[in-house]
Amino acid sequence: MPSDREKAILAGFRSNKAVSGDFDDPYIELAQLADTSGALVAATILQRDANPTPQFFIGPGKVREIEEAVKDAGAGIVIFNNELSPLQYRNLERELGVKVIDRTQLILDIFAMRAQSNEGKIQVELAQLEYLLPRIAGRGIELSRLGGGIGTRGPGETKLETDRRKIRTRISVLKKKLSRIEKNRRVQKNRRGKTNIPVISLVGYTNAGKSTLFNALCNEKTFVEDRLFATLDPLTRRIFIESVGPALIVDTVGFIKDLPVKLVESFKSTLEGVAEANLLLHVVDISDPRYEEQIGTVEKIVASLDAAEIPSILVMNKTDLLQAPERASQMKRRRPDSISLSAARDSDFSPLKKLMAEKLLAPKTSEIPSPDPASLPAEH
Repeated sequence: MPSDREKAILAGFRSNKAVSGDFDDPYIELAQLADTSGALVAATILQRDANPTPQFFIGPGKVREIEEAVKDAGAGIVIFNNELSPLQYRNLERELGVKVIDRTQLILDIFAMRAQSNEGKIQVELAQLEYLLPRIAGRGIELSRLGGGIGTRGPGETKLETDRRKIRTRISVLKKKLSRIEKNRRVQKNRRGKTNIPVISLVGYTNAGKSTLFNALCNEKTFVEDRLFATLDPLTRRIFIESVGPALIVDTVGFIKDLPVKLVESFKSTLEGVAEANLLLHVVDISDPRYEEQIGTVEKIVASLDAAEIPSILVMNKTDLLQAPERASQMKRRRPDSISLSAARDSDFSPLKKLMAEKLLAPKTSEIPSPDPASLPAEH
């Protein structure tokens, strides 16, 4: 039965060290992103490590190869795993005759598709416009990038003329709206601070199962899907932890390797909530062969948010899918403050809640003053 999904060709460089299909193959994740956006991957055309060319990024021979693949598959879009310059965009679209987007624009497109709240839609539109602004001059194909189809989605499917002045004006309007939202968030934060209710923030690589764990801990039924960035807008609920009392738990957007800078900047107000938490639950899909790389990616982003010093628990999720059970025990030996579970299958989360209580009740190092040597009793 023929599919009505738009066919896509993936393209870019492959490291000489990488082998197609290996767990560290970056094009596995690019294919997952393409699938999440609604595309059907028809072929992957890669060039071995080389210096990007100013004209096409890849060599002219590969451009011809991609052109043939587009014709053979009837593809309507080519997705590059690397960020392209405005000149490379123009040249590639002229030569290939189809839409060309890169990994950053693909992620922005997925975020536009997933955004539900007013704040989320504003943040995504701002990131899209700031990314689009330097890339609009001289584009010959579909200048309005916020229309319909993969790589052209915008909040509310809004059509915008790609005029620099109008885009700058719109960016200014969006920033003012975000500023007002941030002001309201600060007021809410100050109110929460007066109640002394601890805040627990869920962080993790996209599709690690954060929302599933959130639902299990809160008895909620928020949207869950086995796709990248299934949930985008932060969600806060109150839970009860024995010996701690009420606490707020926040489900945040999933992270991903090389998260687009513009997206981080636009979502800064939301992501800053991570730095304001009293405890982080770092959820990792322990069944994913790339789990260690994903842990490193999340920890790098957490550190960039000035949240590296916040107490955290590494939650090794999806143990029901784990083919090698010793992986969890090995990680437990390396990180004693970790716990393994299956958020989708387990019914008893008391071990996790007990560990959360221990972390929240532990005295802060900064609150325990070092003894003054002069005050210590003299030895006899």
